[in-house]
Amino acid sequence: MSEAISPPLTTSDNPAFPTLRQDAALIALVSIAHSISHFSQLVLAPLFPWLKAAFSVTYTELGLVLSVFFVVSCAVQAASGFLVDRFSPRPVLFAGMGFLIVALLMDALAPAYWVLLVAAVLAGIGNGVFHPVDYTLFNRRVAPHRLGHAYSTHGISGSLGWAIAAAMMVPIAMAFSWRWALASAALLATLVLILLLVQREVLAMPASTDTAATDRNQAPDTGFDFLRIPAVWMCFGFFFFYAVVLSIIQAYAPEAARQLHAVPLHWVAVCLTIYMVASACGMVLGGFLASNADRCERIVAMGIGVAAVVALNLALSPVPGDWVPILFGVMGFASGIASPSRDLLVKKSTPANATGRVYGVVYAGLDIGQAVAPVIFGRLMDQGNYTAVLLGLAGVQSVLIVSAFNVRKVRRTTA
Repeated sequence: MSEAISPPLTTSDNPAFPTLRQDAALIALVSIAHSISHFSQLVLAPLFPWLKAAFSVTYTELGLVLSVFFVVSCAVQAASGFLVDRFSPRPVLFAGMGFLIVALLMDALAPAYWVLLVAAVLAGIGNGVFHPVDYTLFNRRVAPHRLGHAYSTHGISGSLGWAIAAAMMVPIAMAFSWRWALASAALLATLVLILLLVQREVLAMPASTDTAATDRNQAPDTGFDFLRIPAVWMCFGFFFFYAVVLSIIQAYAPEAARQLHAVPLHWVAVCLTIYMVASACGMVLGGFLASNADRCERIVAMGIGVAAVVALNLALSPVPGDWVPILFGVMGFASGIASPSRDLLVKKSTPANATGRVYGVVYAGLDIGQAVAPVIFGRLMDQGNYTAVLLGLAGVQSVLIVSAFNVRKVRRTTA
């Protein structure tokens, strides 16, 4: 039994669809806000040498601050989806931005280590609202034939947020102090919140969209009924493994490749930068490929499959050191192509009026994956088992491919 393929929808097919200008404004605002979410995830890590000296703590204790952040974010991400569906995305987004700003100010003024832990709780609360808010706005407000571009822009904005944090914190800390660096981060987040408040009408949710169906999965809207949809949990698993892949690449893969292929030390950071830039470029192409939602599983398989082959070669082949950054670029570009179609997997499994809740639960898998991966792969790095790290990366990428098709299989079986 095969799924019926519908022709791509256009604005002319349905006059109720928003115009290109309306969609562009919404996508831009949501993506700018999303960049602050990713920005907040990386503001503290570059400042660890300063924080360690200021509070006389260990790197383990500083790492605990990040763990608190992601654990709280995971819990809030799942819960905030209910608030989004109940009260609409805009007030939840404003509240999340407010929590992040207060947390950054607390970090900047912290008199003792314990204040960093309290601030991490507040920052985790703020960070946890973004995915349910963002995808609810996209799925209910953006014209269907432009969703792929919305998803790709959203992904690119997240990568830019990480890049801005890395480029901003250390220079300001070196020129002034770590407190000024964090105060500058709070100022940047405040400016974005002011922009969102000024343009708040763009983020409004028309009442007429509340009853719009997102797919043929029509579960009664009684609060938790969406949890009975198997495809939702398959998507949760997919994003869990996706987070493991991302964590390996960000924290361990460049160093593992350096050890195996005699890559110069200063190229380790270059490998990750090239990966992120190439991934952003791949997301642009992936946005066009995702215009047809019926092929999203195949696009995910293609992109992640190429990335897995690259990881396998880095693990087992005698790759010249000069080629390693290039291979990271190939891996990033291929993964970026898959990113918008990855988000479509969730949309196609989302029942009417449960967008916030579904995305909240599914994307909680990201935080859990980022918490689990360091425990496993950090130990492999400590043992000097660098080949196993890259083989593990390729293995988890292969699991992603299977997971994508399992989402489709479960969705078709239960439709």
